[in-house]
Amino acid sequence: MSLRSMTGYGHGSATGGGVTVDVELTSVNRKQLDLQMNLPRGLTALEPRILEEIHQCISRGRVTVDLSVRWTEEKRRKAIRVDYNLAEEYVKSLRRMGARLGLEDNLDVNTLLSLPEVVRYARPEEDVDQIWDVAGTALSKALKGLVRMRAREGRELQKDIEDRLDLLRRHVGQIRGETPRVLKRHRNALKERLRSAGWEPDAKDDRFHREVVYYADRSDITEELTRLESHLKQARKMIRSKDATGRSMDFLAQEIFREINTIGSKANDAKILNAVVRFKTELERIREQVQNIE
Repeated sequence: MSLRSMTGYGHGSATGGGVTVDVELTSVNRKQLDLQMNLPRGLTALEPRILEEIHQCISRGRVTVDLSVRWTEEKRRKAIRVDYNLAEEYVKSLRRMGARLGLEDNLDVNTLLSLPEVVRYARPEEDVDQIWDVAGTALSKALKGLVRMRAREGRELQKDIEDRLDLLRRHVGQIRGETPRVLKRHRNALKERLRSAGWEPDAKDDRFHREVVYYADRSDITEELTRLESHLKQARKMIRSKDATGRSMDFLAQEIFREINTIGSKANDAKILNAVVRFKTELERIREQVQNIE
């Protein structure tokens, strides 16, 4: 399984029971799973179901859900409700009031339509279960499209990161290859400084050997190189994992940066420092890519 990006788009549409539901999903980078839902009024009860479906497929990213509902004309006509009993009570009460006050009896249909609750439009979407039968299908299609796009972009990210990990591994090899030369160079430089001061260093002089050993210990980067190589192997395993590894990769990249930074601080050598700079440059590009991994 390849990496998955957190950026993607999916659309799904389904029709049934006189209703058509369209679902659009868009996702961008986010450290956690963050859902923003735009649902028609009266369908907010669907939010928990939508959340559950998305959570089964996606673990990171800000996902925006746009759900729209279109009803057939026949379904809209059937949604009109006339409360005849209430209308009759209105007429009786109004006529009694008119007779008592000596008013003209001029009740008509327009007057009845203006009275509260006589004619009501029963919003079809109030039937949440019926809507979900169709909306669930549309959501499933949109999710499949979103996941496919995230996977497609993830494969490109994986290839780029793997190539850069190869570069990092080569830089580590260069640094390791330069390490013995650094100690030898320091030993020779120390001898030259002593000669310049008028003292010929004796190979058996303990002070000279202590200085060389002290420098070797202070500038030793063997442990850091070993940890770097281990981290790089772990990173390669992570990007081939079946699980979402974006957060783990982000943490590992920080650990890699700490190790290479320590090497740069310890190694007093131009060639090693140049390799460290190149390493950091590639590592920063990897860290940028990791920010988009689920």
